[in-house]
Amino acid sequence: MIVADVMTRNVISISPDATVEEAAKTMLARAISGLFVVDAKGELAGVVTEGDLLRRDELGTQRHRSWWLRLLVSPGRQAADFTHTFGRHVRDVMTVEVTAVNSDAPLEEVVATMERQGIKRVPVVENQRVIGVVSRSDLVRALIGHIRKTPIAGDDRAIRTAILDALEKQPWAPVTSLNVTVAAGVADVWGTITDDSERRAICVVVENTPGVKKVHDHLVYIEPYSGTVIESPDDAP
Repeated sequence: MIVADVMTRNVISISPDATVEEAAKTMLARAISGLFVVDAKGELAGVVTEGDLLRRDELGTQRHRSWWLRLLVSPGRQAADFTHTFGRHVRDVMTVEVTAVNSDAPLEEVVATMERQGIKRVPVVENQRVIGVVSRSDLVRALIGHIRKTPIAGDDRAIRTAILDALEKQPWAPVTSLNVTVAAGVADVWGTITDDSERRAICVVVENTPGVKKVHDHLVYIEPYSGTVIESPDDAP
């Protein structure tokens, strides 16, 4: 299998000019631990994670070094730490060096990268532009096809692309939180919804896609006001 078989195409990203507060609110609202930073050209500029927001003056958690340790740390490093602690924009706190992969990269390469760098997600780029993301959860979902002992075929790849294209055409579809895997014509739909009426509509789009034989609904409903999480009927115990 390759990255294109499992990646999430709609990436939740943020501008380097956005504020730290905006980044924090986005991560909380989307229940994610990190955001890829994309510039005005659509090119990958960095990544900002929850870890980047821990050493902040607002929290009183800024780094304090003893006088003797400050003698060992270069002025440049101290200046960078100051910017990271007091800076108000994403560009001040983001990590610039980000490992990315191409959509045709084998999953083995992605897993090796995640293990080596201790990261949970890897951006997918094409001509320096971000076109998707593959996360640990995407890889776990990909196990479904292998558990059924039905490898991803070329036809399955075409079916998956057709499903994602069809969902993106629907103005009501929460495409940034949806992903689909297809194995032997069986489609597994994953993601979160905030209106339970979206569940059936999403499944109808998938069912109407040529080549789909069956649909497994793994959509999780999150009640907007209380935050109550309700599993899909297919996954409920």
